Amino acid sequence: MSVSKWTLLGGNQGLNGGANFAKVFADPLLVESIWFTLKYTLVTTVILMPIALGLALLVQEARKWNAILRTAILLPSALGIASASLLFYALYSPQVGPLNSFLASLGIMDKNSSILGTPGGALWATVFLVVWRFAGYYMILTMVGLQAIPIEVYEAAVIDGASRWETFRSITLPLLKPTIAMTMIMSITGSLLAFDQFYILTKGGPNNSTLTVVQLIYKYAFETKRDLGMAAALSVLVLVALVIINAVQLRAMGVSDSEKKS
Repeated sequence: MSVSKWTLLGGNQGLNGGANFAKVFADPLLVESIWFTLKYTLVTTVILMPIALGLALLVQEARKWNAILRTAILLPSALGIASASLLFYALYSPQVGPLNSFLASLGIMDKNSSILGTPGGALWATVFLVVWRFAGYYMILTMVGLQAIPIEVYEAAVIDGASRWETFRSITLPLLKPTIAMTMIMSITGSLLAFDQFYILTKGGPNNSTLTVVQLIYKYAFETKRDLGMAAALSVLVLVALVIINAVQLRAMGVSDSEKKS
């Protein structure tokens, strides 16, 4: 399909070589969507990963309130991303949501304006939604990695007089490296393929400032172009980019073949 003239209503009209790729690269929205997607991925991953690790350590250390903490943190994960986006769309609404009135009372924004009405506000509002939705999920994955670390290693560190920070830096982080690599790959891949949250909250606005690459694929296929060939061509490019990014990430994390299989 990526090398064919294939419209939404007309169907397959034969091969056209690399014409679809040429049209994709000529679209000025491509660079804008790539830049925004990378920025969103970086911000989300940098915020989400430390929070997930911190929550995992907190729940692992907690004794009295362990069950309550796990339930409270995991509860948002029960919602689908589309359902969570609809919930936050209502919360961000100037008409029915409480957030705008609260921010207006602090003098941060006008009472009648929307936090989703500016590029920066839309980005951070979406990041907050994603962190709220996925922090518990990544916390569970991180906890599995923490529980796989032998307790004898920590006991030996205590006998040697290691502090909490020294134990965390020299034992927990190195032995948790495969888990961190896996969660980072999942977070980066999920962020690069972000669609539902932006489609529901912003529709790519204002002025295409929150347009992701996957939204652009959707636009090609079903909205502006109605060209499945262009959409398939951009999908192929996204696939190649994901493979390269994940390979570079695994190499940068220094994960061995045996760790990858585990």
